[in-house]
Amino acid sequence: MAEAVPVRCPACLRENGYTAPVFPCACGSPVHPPLDLSAPPVPLTHRTWSDTWVTVRCTTCGRESEWPHPELGCGSCGTVVLIPVHPLEGTGSPAGPTGSSATGSSPVGARTDPDGAGPGPAGGPVSGTTGGAGGEGGASEGRPAHIPPPPAPPVPRPAFRPVTIRTARDAVATAALYLRWLGFRDVRQPDGRPIPAATVDLRAPGLVAQVDPTTAPAGLRAVECVWLNGLTASATSVYFALAGYTEDARARADDLGIPLFVMDLTGMPQPVNDPADALVGPDA
Repeated sequence: MAEAVPVRCPACLRENGYTAPVFPCACGSPVHPPLDLSAPPVPLTHRTWSDTWVTVRCTTCGRESEWPHPELGCGSCGTVVLIPVHPLEGTGSPAGPTGSSATGSSPVGARTDPDGAGPGPAGGPVSGTTGGAGGEGGASEGRPAHIPPPPAPPVPRPAFRPVTIRTARDAVATAALYLRWLGFRDVRQPDGRPIPAATVDLRAPGLVAQVDPTTAPAGLRAVECVWLNGLTASATSVYFALAGYTEDARARADDLGIPLFVMDLTGMPQPVNDPADALVGPDA
């Protein structure tokens, strides 16, 4: 178990205790992201899938796998920060605002000025308006300068890595991992009490989730309760169950737009209604 380390919030300067999560490698050994405590934490202002995952090397077998990036919600002001990690040896500097785009370097023969004011390819024109017929030899490769380039394709989401469910605690941990995989950050139990035999709450910014690790199907009242909790918190309501749902519970969830997921013992949540399919998205 990793020891708790102090992390200072950049917004309110309060120190919060943080324990690095431990993940299971395919070889069975525990792995955890190597925190870089010499670098300041970075406030999370925009969520992207590329920032959600970090590559960690297992010290036992050397396997490199992607796991959720360490992050922490300040207990005082609520600011969510990303905790820097050490890059893998042999990969150079970590990706970020100080990557290759900040060094000013560019591939050989490529233009460095989108307006055509910089150097062009060897033997090519410098100005973006003096190319071939119709201006097709310009810096934008035939596109007028006032039209921006097409947006970059979205970063594909890594496949979810299920964790075998043996206990009620495993079910709650699996639901939390799946919610982080969906893009929710700082997923946690609000009270930190031991997991009881009944349903368990999970919270994150903009999320209210409930996990039912029992062997009885979730009923109508359970669905309505999680919907009311989400309505009170102005957040998305999500429900996870091991034993599925009753017919009236599923019908009510469809009416209220509540995503329902069912988990099997392999630890792979499956959407069971249209709101859940919409939450997962087409790239799952």
